[in-house]
Amino acid sequence: MKRDASAGSSLDINLRGREYRVACAPEEREALQAAVRYVDAQMAEISARTNAQGERLAVMAALNMAHELLADRDASSFDARDFRRRISAMEARLDEALAQQERLF
Repeated sequence: MKRDASAGSSLDINLRGREYRVACAPEEREALQAAVRYVDAQMAEISARTNAQGERLAVMAALNMAHELLADRDASSFDARDFRRRISAMEARLDEALAQQERLF
């Protein structure tokens, strides 16, 4: 990867041996380079397993990464209403248990 000095907001990247110039703000350069390394590694892995190349390889990599992203998103999401309802139910049970304890003394 090399930065093109003549184009202040672009970056030359290399994916699977092909050069691409992409728009990139200076503050996003490191993140883009990390993304390029990740995408290139994913494409290399898929290519080694499937012998896919070109557009097919890019589509397969994109689908795999989208699947990972959506799986992570689903795993980390929760229903806030259900969460509040469950907390309220626990509070009610605790209140009931504490009330019974107070009656004993």
